Amino acid sequence: MATHHGKEGVVTAGGTGVGELTSFTLETTGDVVEDTALTDATKSFVAGRTSFSGTLEMHFDETDTPQTSLVAGASISFILLPEGNASGDRSFAGTGIVTGMSVNNSMDAIVSRTVTFQGTGALTIGTV
Repeated sequence: MATHHGKEGVVTAGGTGVGELTSFTLETTGDVVEDTALTDATKSFVAGRTSFSGTLEMHFDETDTPQTSLVAGASISFILLPEGNASGDRSFAGTGIVTGMSVNNSMDAIVSRTVTFQGTGALTIGTV
């Protein structure tokens, strides 16, 4: 069984690596539609449409071009690489719309930026 350390993760936005990345999440969901007939004894379902969304966490860096382009309403193409970007590593690629961006500042902490996005179209799962 292969396991991976979080420090291997990479995210690109618009073809360029996002600097100061500290974490990311990717969530995929699939709708189900009930197709039970009146005479059926048990409920049955069929697969419906799928969607995906995610969150990027990073240290705030106003000089990092990919970071500064991640503002609410922006359309982005991205690749999420949880294992890193070596040949054969798993990749999740797609296009999304930035739904939110926040800057978090605390007295005794590194200033951080959080970006949320909603995927549009299909999520492509492959390898580098």
